[in-house]
This record gives sequence, C-alpha cells and structure tokens, in this order.
Amino acid sequence: RSPTAVERLLNKKICMNCSARNPPKATQCRRCGYKGLRVKSRERSGKTQ
Repeated sequence: RSPTAVERLLNKKICMNCSARNPPKATQCRRCGYKGLRVKSRERSGKTQ
C-alpha cells in the first residue's frame, strides 16, 4: 500500500467502549460519547509465525 493510504487507515482514534473509529482530533466518541479514546495501533495485527 502507498504511504498515503496507510496513513489514512492508521491515523484514527478508537473508542475503548464501543470500538468505533473516530477522527484523530476527536475528544469523545462520535457513536457513544465516551471520552476514553486510544490511538489506533500502528502495528499490523495478524498471525505471527
């Protein structure tokens, strides 16, 4: 994937309550209003061999 596409996919905040994706500047979840957001992990999740 191109660096632009990867940045667009990974530059998000994830709600710890409902797992919704939110914009990087969000202070609370757009779906449930919860204020506990985390930055989306930069590491790819998947099977390790």
